[in-house]
Amino acid sequence: MKEATGELNTTVVVVLSIGVLATFFFSYLWPIIKHNFDSNANCSKAICNCEKNVRDSNDGFCLCNIKGGPEFKCTYKG
Repeated sequence: MKEATGELNTTVVVVLSIGVLATFFFSYLWPIIKHNFDSNANCSKAICNCEKNVRDSNDGFCLCNIKGGPEFKCTYKG
């Protein structure tokens, strides 16, 4: 009986650990990863103004937009 109780306790600890790690990942890390992915995807589809004077006035970022939408900043890649 002691062996069964020990295995049950180990199972509970493992399940709780997985739950805590999953909660941390999906509540903290996943939003950051998704935001970076969305930003990179938007920058690759956008039309950007990367002239030197624009980059200098925007801390090295280009001003971009997608078909007349609001402007956003993308990193200069070249």
